[in-house]
Amino acid sequence: MKQRGDGKITIDPITRLEGHGRIEIFIDDNGNAQKAYLQIPELRGFEKFCVHRPVEDMPQLTSRICGVCPTAHHTVATKVLDKIYQIEPTKTARKIRELIYNAFMFEDHALHVYILGGPDFIVGSDLPKELRNVIGVIQKVGLDIVKKLILIRKRNRDLITYLGGKIIHPVFGLPGGVAKGIDRDELPKIKELAKDNLDFALFSLNTFKSIVLKNKEYLNLITSPAYTHKTYYMGMVDEKNGLQFYDGKIRVVDPDGKEYLKFPPEDYLKYISEHIEPWTYIKFCYLKDIGWKGFIDGKDSGIYCVAPLARLNVCDFIPTPKAQMAYEDYIKTLSKPVHYTLANHWARIIEMIYASERMIELANDPDITGNDLRVLPSKELKERGIDAVEAPRGTLFHDYEVEPSGAVKRVNLIVATQNNSARISMSVDKAAKEFVKNGKIQDGFLNRVEMAFRAYDPCFGCATHSLPGKMPFIVNIRDNSGKIIKEIIRE
Repeated sequence: MKQRGDGKITIDPITRLEGHGRIEIFIDDNGNAQKAYLQIPELRGFEKFCVHRPVEDMPQLTSRICGVCPTAHHTVATKVLDKIYQIEPTKTARKIRELIYNAFMFEDHALHVYILGGPDFIVGSDLPKELRNVIGVIQKVGLDIVKKLILIRKRNRDLITYLGGKIIHPVFGLPGGVAKGIDRDELPKIKELAKDNLDFALFSLNTFKSIVLKNKEYLNLITSPAYTHKTYYMGMVDEKNGLQFYDGKIRVVDPDGKEYLKFPPEDYLKYISEHIEPWTYIKFCYLKDIGWKGFIDGKDSGIYCVAPLARLNVCDFIPTPKAQMAYEDYIKTLSKPVHYTLANHWARIIEMIYASERMIELANDPDITGNDLRVLPSKELKERGIDAVEAPRGTLFHDYEVEPSGAVKRVNLIVATQNNSARISMSVDKAAKEFVKNGKIQDGFLNRVEMAFRAYDPCFGCATHSLPGKMPFIVNIRDNSGKIIKEIIRE
């Protein structure tokens, strides 16, 4: 953190996230925050890198976007190939894909609950930064629990490696199927893992309840105006509006929780647009028919939210028993829709329970060890393929156009953090105005500003793409009062 004499506080780099960013807080003469900006200075051009490459390479190319969530990009890219090659995967292949995906969702959520976001609650938001990390978590919950965390994540990652070849950039997805099946001798280990996942998820929920929900200060922080926004919410559901991660329709509810939209992923451009600002390389998504009204919430604003909080607002139920019970307790405590950004942490643990129970269901499905792993493509390629999954951080869209030869002509990616970016920026600004007051600038209070973005578990490496494929260059020339007198732009 740097405090400058020109009325600005810079938090650079911001911490416990995927990617890189900084927060600029502008303060007035009385030491009160007037405006805060979350700036993402990195730019990555994957939408251009992929052009002219064979479309069948997309599951491998796009998984390189992020080393934390490669499985999400690999999976949705594989689903897009199914569309382009006009082919349905076999029952066994689809269920293996979903098994892998739920293992990924579980271990990724566990990482955030304990390592990235969790220290703010498990350890405490105002403690010295030296303790707001895994060291502080060890001191609070004990070394044995952290060892269990490391082991359970390793076992899930080993399952993905077994079926996908490697964990960081898996290669299990093929158009019409998967590259490898499950040996019957391996099935008992998978069933045991799924059961252990559920035990760990339920333990995590009980820990959250005992440490956070029974602490009045923490509960007041969760429900405080500093972390509250009434926006639209987006997520994937099945035909009955049950929670889904792998496949389904996209549902949007308004700030009152009423259904506003429901559409198949291929129609996303009918309903979603992107806005740009000159101070960041991330794009801001909004609902097209409402329009971009700026960084405001409410029914008249097109800003919406994705990720665990949004998914639990969008679904009517969770289709597994223990997750449904946890969901009902969550709704009973916070009411629905839940507008409290920090409630993402609670929702994330409920999704860990769902992922575990869904793994148990899939591991006990007779089709999961079938030998029918792939249907070979036989039709001409479609010119375009679009699909989506629910990544840990929210709804993820992939959209490819291809030449008759199979070469990629155009790529558009809308990742979860882009969907969330407008609300994240609002959250950072609101928290800064709440906690930076009267010239009292404390490390713990600045951490509470970071907590505003951290709850979304953002991945800024995924979220910074550019359709032109090059970085604009802006030079601002200011006079001695700080006023911009000339701006030079290279488009």
